[in-house]
Amino acid sequence: MTQAIDSAPTYQDWRALVEKTLKGEPIESLNRATAEGLPIAPLYDAEQGPHAHFLGRPIDADRPWDLRVGVSHPDPGLANRDLLKDLEGGAASAVIAIDPSGVKGVAIGSAAGLASALADVVLEFAPLGLDAGFLGPQAAEWLASAAKGSPQAKLNLHLDPLSAMAEAGQSPGPIEAHLQSGAKVARRLADIHPKAGLFLASGRVVHEAGGGEAAELAFAAAAALTYAKALVSEGLPMAQAWGGIVLGLSADADYFASLAKLRAARLIWDRLTSACRVTVAARIEARSSRRMLTAQDPWTNMLRQTAAGVGAALGGADAIQLGYFTDALGCPTPFARRQSRNAQLVLMEEAHLGRVSDPGAGSGYVETLTDEIARAAWVRFQAIEAAGGLMEALAKGIIADDVAKTLAARPDQPKIVGVTAFPPTGQDPVEVDIPTIRAVEAPSSRLPGPDSHCLPLMPIRLSQAFEGAK
Repeated sequence: MTQAIDSAPTYQDWRALVEKTLKGEPIESLNRATAEGLPIAPLYDAEQGPHAHFLGRPIDADRPWDLRVGVSHPDPGLANRDLLKDLEGGAASAVIAIDPSGVKGVAIGSAAGLASALADVVLEFAPLGLDAGFLGPQAAEWLASAAKGSPQAKLNLHLDPLSAMAEAGQSPGPIEAHLQSGAKVARRLADIHPKAGLFLASGRVVHEAGGGEAAELAFAAAAALTYAKALVSEGLPMAQAWGGIVLGLSADADYFASLAKLRAARLIWDRLTSACRVTVAARIEARSSRRMLTAQDPWTNMLRQTAAGVGAALGGADAIQLGYFTDALGCPTPFARRQSRNAQLVLMEEAHLGRVSDPGAGSGYVETLTDEIARAAWVRFQAIEAAGGLMEALAKGIIADDVAKTLAARPDQPKIVGVTAFPPTGQDPVEVDIPTIRAVEAPSSRLPGPDSHCLPLMPIRLSQAFEGAK
């Protein structure tokens, strides 16, 4: 016989249980804060929190998000092998990192070189993106050439000179000239490939340097506004300009933070576009964090990558790109690539994380954290604009100072599984690919005029200082 429940437990009922468990300690003793100082309470009252936002998007039950892979093998032929294997193994799209030196990407320096890396890839069915830094405009032309005759191909040009300068600390020629060059190419290719993504407004450079969620969103928002202005100045209609921008965000092992950050990104995007009097849905590409990876006991990176995938999926990312558990050590083997793909396939097809449009809606904790991140990001965004925009904020060191403060606020002894917590007692070797690197000739990315400079946002790994410590 079951006993009827008169009413659901209230917030006060839950609070009483928590206080009983604490045995006299105040519930406030459980309060925590993010590295940026945003408060995290142990218990939330959904009725007293911020108004619940529905921040979902239309769901495709078969493919709730775009399973994206990264391709960076220095050899174009082997990069093509990896790409075809990924597409056969369940990936829907890819981003090709281009670096003529072969150090940080595929050694490509011409349209023919890119065509060899894309051999047998049907671009109408497998959207291809680029990660080419200051070589972006030239690489965009190469990609458009490869897609000639396929005007409906969903290319992702991913032009992003601001992130390239922020990480390097300088640009080869004025950053304004790189922005204008990218906008001119994007404007022309937008007519040829109307479904193409033009600019990538990414805040990941802030995340990888140690910054917080709000700072990452503020950078992405300021970049989006800068790129939209550049496209409009080249004659693209306002709605089409915003429609050609993709938001690039990171996802790490703190899946609640990732979930809330992606939800907050949609709030900020809606505010930006409404201020420009257009209605354009945000498109978010989430990539797993590299700063969270460990070189010591790298097998634990599988857990981190999966958690990042959970946060990105529940946060409503349109495309998710998980890295490889060996990224802190070297080039991934076919096994590492397969594991990365399969992690997403399991989350999508077995865990069914994409069946609900916005799983965080209505949760007191998630709604509050979403609201806090969005408000803090908007304040930072306003500070960037008050400084003269993102280019000026970078030059004045405003972004770097913010990142440095957040990095300094992180714990002196963080709990990192496999390094500072539960370190391995023995060695369990991990294989990585050791490629032969051959640089190729490429057009110069330098533009006329003096270089622009800023304090560089150097990528870090949070575990590096503690690896190998006894």
